[in-house]
Amino acid sequence: MAEHEHVRVAVIGSGFGGLGAAVRLRREGITDFVVLERAGSVGGTWRDNSYPGCACDVPSHLYSFSFAPNPDWPRTFSGQEHIRAYLERVADDFGLRPHLRFDSEVKLMTWDEDELRWHIETASGSLTADVVVSATGPLSDPKIPDIPGLDSFPGRVFHSARWDHDFDLRGKRVAMVGTGASAIQIVPSIQPEVGRLTVFQRTPPWVMPRMDRAIGTAERKLHQALPFTARLRRGLLWGIRELQVQAFTKHPDELGLVEQLAKRNMARAIKDPALRAKLTPDYRIGCKRILLSSAYYPALARPNVDVVAAGVTEIRGSTVVAADGTEAEVDAIVFGTGFHVTDMPIAERVVGVGGVTLAEAWKGGMEALRGGSAAGFPNWLSVIGPNTGLGNSSMILMIESQLNYLADYMRQLDTLGGRTALDARPAAVGRWNRRVQERMKRTVWNTGGCTSWYLDASGRNTTVWPGTTSEFRQATRRVDLTEYEVLRKPASGTTKPAAVPSEATA
Repeated sequence: MAEHEHVRVAVIGSGFGGLGAAVRLRREGITDFVVLERAGSVGGTWRDNSYPGCACDVPSHLYSFSFAPNPDWPRTFSGQEHIRAYLERVADDFGLRPHLRFDSEVKLMTWDEDELRWHIETASGSLTADVVVSATGPLSDPKIPDIPGLDSFPGRVFHSARWDHDFDLRGKRVAMVGTGASAIQIVPSIQPEVGRLTVFQRTPPWVMPRMDRAIGTAERKLHQALPFTARLRRGLLWGIRELQVQAFTKHPDELGLVEQLAKRNMARAIKDPALRAKLTPDYRIGCKRILLSSAYYPALARPNVDVVAAGVTEIRGSTVVAADGTEAEVDAIVFGTGFHVTDMPIAERVVGVGGVTLAEAWKGGMEALRGGSAAGFPNWLSVIGPNTGLGNSSMILMIESQLNYLADYMRQLDTLGGRTALDARPAAVGRWNRRVQERMKRTVWNTGGCTSWYLDASGRNTTVWPGTTSEFRQATRRVDLTEYEVLRKPASGTTKPAAVPSEATA
């Protein structure tokens, strides 16, 4: 990285959000930008998560950019290796390689109130930027619980997102801690080769069959020859999920039929009534993300698998101890315990107006205007920010909506001219957040009777979007300048708010 480098835009992260932002900037004619990536290659969570069985639970043709269709998806639900390869192709096809800065983890981002720019310190050097697009994603920093005795465990310990490929699991006694989306893929993948597998389950998930299949050569050739067929397929997948949203957001009681289907899915594979009782959730389906697997329950029924319906409370030497007193002697502990979602570590490294960190600004809960702009952090936009997550559809749809907002944000800055910054007004952020939280009250995520990673420490849902993807796209179609304070750097060097309509007069 060049010394004293300055760019128009610095994008943080090279997963779907970061690469999507880079493509959109180029399509807007903006080439003065860099993509700062802490690792040595692109891919984000699809680079980091390489555990056995890793795959997407959203259909392939919906889990890809609308501007970069892939007619060659080999399966209806793609594996990690295919999604990562797709992102590498996006980087190549859209000319993003010259903008990528690998091994450049962001250590600190500080807003300069006089110069109206961000000072960014990375592992490979420093630079400044007029605008920062934070696309680090909520599934990037693994969370491992603080368990007494874990530090002295003599075997191997790793998180699903940091899989130890050098460790041979064959014949080993393995503890799988957690039963979320990663665990239900790992368990059936390693069960045939381990000596004994003990699954520690605090809360059982609802699991539906995964209707996965290979996409035949004829289908793929059809999509290649007639691209509109792939667009039609994507549109149908999207439309079905849009119709499902009402049940999640307004009428959770309608999900009872889906619960019955999930119970039948379990009953087909789990014949032991005691094990079925352990695996049956006591909360409304959808409260936690509905998981898809046709192999998880059959794996749990195998003779070399034990299910402990309690969380881990202690490690004594090689023994894992659960809250119900169950003990298991193991050679390795695999954590499928999720990520820092509502307490993203990047927030500690973002310093805005008055020296306030984003973590301090969000100590009462994350909130951002239209999911992207936080008050007191001018020219800072988040991709997959607060309340932009989905419980039933593809996050790529939400990302593309936020990229539309980014594009108009840059246009607005160009129209205003000069050294200009936009700072979200606290009143606008508050109003947006109150509307979101009011809508959230009726959703299954708030009323379903569970504790999930969607909720922060105070029980607020700061993660999920309580509506359709088309509603969000409409809400992020363009920037409303009355929701921002416009900052300018006059010739004297003193920063002043520009004379623009306020919310009270607009």
